[in-house]
Amino acid sequence: MTVIEAIESRRAIKHYDPDHEMPEEDLARLIELTKLAPSSFNIQNYRLVVVRDPELRKKLRSVAWDQAQVTDASVLFILCADLEAHLADPAKYWSHAPQEVQDMLGPAIKPFYEGKEQLTRDEGIRSSALAGMTLMLAAKGMGYDSCPMVGFDPEEVAKLIRLPDHHALSFMVAVGKQTKPAWPRGERLPDSEVVIHDRFD
Repeated sequence: MTVIEAIESRRAIKHYDPDHEMPEEDLARLIELTKLAPSSFNIQNYRLVVVRDPELRKKLRSVAWDQAQVTDASVLFILCADLEAHLADPAKYWSHAPQEVQDMLGPAIKPFYEGKEQLTRDEGIRSSALAGMTLMLAAKGMGYDSCPMVGFDPEEVAKLIRLPDHHALSFMVAVGKQTKPAWPRGERLPDSEVVIHDRFD
């Protein structure tokens, strides 16, 4: 499957085979591909909570509008953001780079985010969104379907997964084998409504 085919065929699937178990090698590959998503300064501030515990998923479903894909999909991913990732030693992100690159980017990371809580949160949500889209396209390319989800109580989900204080929830992605196709794709808005050339009027 090409990237274009994955984009065109990916849909938010709600019905999954609850008996399907994703092989460990598929899960590892899916995570490996997801981690290729871009992030500012390469700080990789997204976090992937991989939920397979049946009891935990039942509890998550109870605070997610009782949506069946929470328990029935092969794997439930909860995408979060570490809002303190920029505070780590820059070598964690750039030790592989030429020294001149390390010298340029390393010292710039902390000042870029320091004292800018909104920017830090926005960057975390952007990174987790990019990782989530990468996850869904990778899943499609591997023969799986997915469903991004924001229909849940964030406070209750945070409690259930013991989300650290310096993290932010972004969204969930259910991944598995569909048993029922999605509804027909909704019409896309015309370019005149969503495409702006150069600047707004």
